[in-house]
Amino acid sequence: MRLFSTSIGRKGVMAVTGLLMVLFVVGHLLGNLTVFKGPDGINAYAEGLHKLVPVVWGTRIVMGSALILHVYMSIQITLENWAANPKKYAVSRSLRATFSSKNMIWTGAAIGAFVIYHLAHFTFRVTPSDLMLGTDTMGRPDVYQMVVDSLSGAVIGGVYLVAMVALCLHLWHGIQSLFQTLGLSNAKLLPEYGLWGKVLSGIFLVGFGAIPAVILAGILK
Repeated sequence: MRLFSTSIGRKGVMAVTGLLMVLFVVGHLLGNLTVFKGPDGINAYAEGLHKLVPVVWGTRIVMGSALILHVYMSIQITLENWAANPKKYAVSRSLRATFSSKNMIWTGAAIGAFVIYHLAHFTFRVTPSDLMLGTDTMGRPDVYQMVVDSLSGAVIGGVYLVAMVALCLHLWHGIQSLFQTLGLSNAKLLPEYGLWGKVLSGIFLVGFGAIPAVILAGILK
């Protein structure tokens, strides 16, 4: 319970849950990129996931718990920082602060709102978009056509693009920060973690953002 009662413990929980979510995002990106193989690519991938029900639900439970803990701890730590001594805090950190690090709570909030929307949109299909999941010529759920039909709208496609920018900004600082919090960095390794964080964030932005971009451009139909 000391993990939740001390500042160091709460930051440790945030780092571990953040690492879990980064790993999940890597796997999610690899799966989503199968859309560029056409209907057979992503439809086969989706069908494979449906056959792994225990794994899928286990992942959902673990990642859902990690997300809730991460959000709760981030809000608590942010409120504590604001209540401590804002002027002193700003002066001591301003030389190292970046746009990404100063806006972690807001980019995190944007990502959290997007996750809720994304689940309502594609998983539960309860958004007002009348999204339908049909079947392809092989009788599989036609995820490809569902994704293309949905993201071909400028508003929804734009929402996904903005969300990927928020994800990039959040991880731009977050990846380096989690290694630092876990005590896995030093004066030599910290810049390297920062570089890899920026590279990985850029990959996520390009990889995820390319999907709505090419659909809006009419390349994927």
